[in-house]
Amino acid sequence: MEKVIQIEGMSCQHCVGHVEAALGQVAGVRKVRVDLSQKKATVELDGTVPDEKLKAAVEDMGYDVIAIREND
Repeated sequence: MEKVIQIEGMSCQHCVGHVEAALGQVAGVRKVRVDLSQKKATVELDGTVPDEKLKAAVEDMGYDVIAIREND
């Protein structure tokens, strides 16, 4: 399963690194890809990971989560 997280507040590659590291430490996250220009992160999951855990990981780094949706 993949989820796409829309994120506000990222402005550089350091921000991308922070978000990748934070999401990568969430249990059940297998792979993270962050696209700075589109202000989104795509996460590949092993099973079910609650949106709240993904949101908390990003927001704890100081960024705003606008939306989380499943990627079809």
